[in-house]
Amino acid sequence: MIFFGGFLAVLGLSTLVWRDAEVVGLPPAAVGVALLVLGAAGIALGLLRRARRRRARIAAGEPEPMGSVLDRARALPRMLRARKDYGLPATRVATWAFALVYLVSPVDVLPELLPVIGVTDDAGVLVWLLTSLSAAAGGYLRWESERRGHRARRP
Repeated sequence: MIFFGGFLAVLGLSTLVWRDAEVVGLPPAAVGVALLVLGAAGIALGLLRRARRRRARIAAGEPEPMGSVLDRARALPRMLRARKDYGLPATRVATWAFALVYLVSPVDVLPELLPVIGVTDDAGVLVWLLTSLSAAAGGYLRWESERRGHRARRP
């Protein structure tokens, strides 16, 4: 949600700065301001949602995912190789593959010819894919470190 809000805000700002023709029959200033407001609202809602989820996870006693973005990216191949040991469902891997195919495919649910809206379906799928991969890799890193800890304690 935060990324998508930032994307909308950048679209709004670019519309205000560079667009001089009407957008869907509306003046570019109105469209730019509307996109900026929607982007700011998306960022704010995303931050609130993130904080609420974190508090709920901590209250439930769930472990936090670990690792930086680079650590998580490096862990993806290991996670996919060890998916059965880790307990990663095949349906999740298939969903990730489907999302990748959708992103690179020329066939779209909303064609790019539609202003603003044409790009949002791809952006939404990309945001979901990156978030899902990051969360899974963070969980995998935690699982991997706990597993190493159990091996070290054995006599």
